[in-house]
Amino acid sequence: MAQEPLASKGHYLHIYDFRVEAGREDEFVRLFEAFDYSDGNPMHKSWAQVKDGVLCRDTEDPQRFFLIAEWSDIVEHARIRKILAEEIKPAFVGLIEGRKFVPKYVEVVSSTPEEILKAAQ
Repeated sequence: MAQEPLASKGHYLHIYDFRVEAGREDEFVRLFEAFDYSDGNPMHKSWAQVKDGVLCRDTEDPQRFFLIAEWSDIVEHARIRKILAEEIKPAFVGLIEGRKFVPKYVEVVSSTPEEILKAAQ
């Protein structure tokens, strides 16, 4: 059994589901990483980010990507996302089809209890 749940009950995940322009996927990943790991990314400075996000690529559609991270407060995430969209405007967003980079928020309603995780060790 896995020793750590993906996310904690009561927290939230943001799930971005988007497609990148054909032939520009590698460029997108490069630009995304350059921004994401920079000091200019306000998401990483927030008290509400619980776990850093992961960028995932669809195994059947190389243009389709997902960005998922855990937050304790989605209002705070939305506030920062607005700053990114209106003020910072990261270059990687320009490679997304339709330039739409908006998450779906989901609440974590169940995750493996600590006592189950400890018993599995």
